[in-house]
Amino acid sequence: MHDGDLGTILGVWGHPDDEAYLSGGLMAAAVDAGRRAVCVTATRGEAGFPDDDPRTIDERAAIRERELAASLEILGVVEHRWLDYADGRCHLVDVAEPVAAIRAIIEEVRPDTVLTFGPDGMTYHDDHIAVGRWTTLAFRDAAVPGMQLLYATKSQGWLEGFVDIVDPGRVMMVEGSEPPWTDAEEIAVHYVLDEGQLDRKVRALKAQATQVGTLLDQIGEDGFGAFNRDEFYRRPGPADWP
Repeated sequence: MHDGDLGTILGVWGHPDDEAYLSGGLMAAAVDAGRRAVCVTATRGEAGFPDDDPRTIDERAAIRERELAASLEILGVVEHRWLDYADGRCHLVDVAEPVAAIRAIIEEVRPDTVLTFGPDGMTYHDDHIAVGRWTTLAFRDAAVPGMQLLYATKSQGWLEGFVDIVDPGRVMMVEGSEPPWTDAEEIAVHYVLDEGQLDRKVRALKAQATQVGTLLDQIGEDGFGAFNRDEFYRRPGPADWP
């Protein structure tokens, strides 16, 4: 188990709620210990609504903005940046622009640890994969000695518990795919939230009600807590990106 000390954290994610699901505990632990936690979000998540939602794209984006702000406030994270790309279209962007933007943030923040997606994007979402690639390229350009890049993942044991309570098809973006996992010996960070931290993370996620309501209704409070108690990260490998 990891003690949660990753120094100054910079997380780079695709949509509001990615950061809370994958690093809410680690960010809150950093803030509570007096360390810096900076969150970057590529899109405003305006596509994350049912097809028949009557609100305009701008109205949906504004809802996601408010939800993310409330969530980060619960976690104690006060530094947030938007990259301002369209939800669902990150894979169509010329990589040079976002890589330059993320590189500039890395150079400004000088994090000890950069957290993002690996090539699987956790759910194989095109935006997640694109953001992971952008961040990796930016890190390669901007990293200084001692700075580390980590990719979100899960353990095999976590996955086995997950499929017992959730149909993977409800969360995976590619039909027939399963959540990615990493061998235990290759997991660099396994952070287990205590009860107080878990309560805080769950409250932060509930603040993003448009995104978590369906899952919460499906698996209940206990299942939702079990789903979110563990945060896992691995180091990049030579085969991860060209």
